[in-house]
Amino acid sequence: MTLHEKAQKITTLLLDVDGVLTDGRIGFGCGSSEEIKFFDVHDGQIIRIAQRAGIRLGVLSGRCSAANRTRLTDLNFDFIVENCKNKREGFLKILEEKKLSADEIMYIGDDLVDAPVLMRCGIAVTVANGVAELDRVADFRTKASGGRGAVREAVEWLLKEQNKWQDVIEHYFS
Repeated sequence: MTLHEKAQKITTLLLDVDGVLTDGRIGFGCGSSEEIKFFDVHDGQIIRIAQRAGIRLGVLSGRCSAANRTRLTDLNFDFIVENCKNKREGFLKILEEKKLSADEIMYIGDDLVDAPVLMRCGIAVTVANGVAELDRVADFRTKASGGRGAVREAVEWLLKEQNKWQDVIEHYFS
């Protein structure tokens, strides 16, 4: 099956957070245990565009973070799975609970812990600064780095492959 044919089946975007929606750095304020993270507004904008195009959004993260939840709630993600130490099991649970098939999911990851999901999903994407080993299982690698527009690049590609791009951007020009 071609990548274009795989794209036609995608209904859900599933993301890792650290290294995908962020650049992977985690900061702490002086004398504080509260995390500081930075999210790219272009990624946020494309997430809203994907929602208008009917794409469901989910997160599968190995960490638990208030900063993540704040941003994901602001973006109205459909589901958030945190503190998932075994991403293969987390992915299978998502499929069961959300009544999805693996070929309906485009997953974006950046590190070895993402490999079990990348090997099972419909379209597997890694970010420019993702570990080289993921090229063995990824359908493609973005030109943009995690936290620097990689999600925007991948979702824009998907919407163009699904012939939804022109319709969703007309919202801005009408």
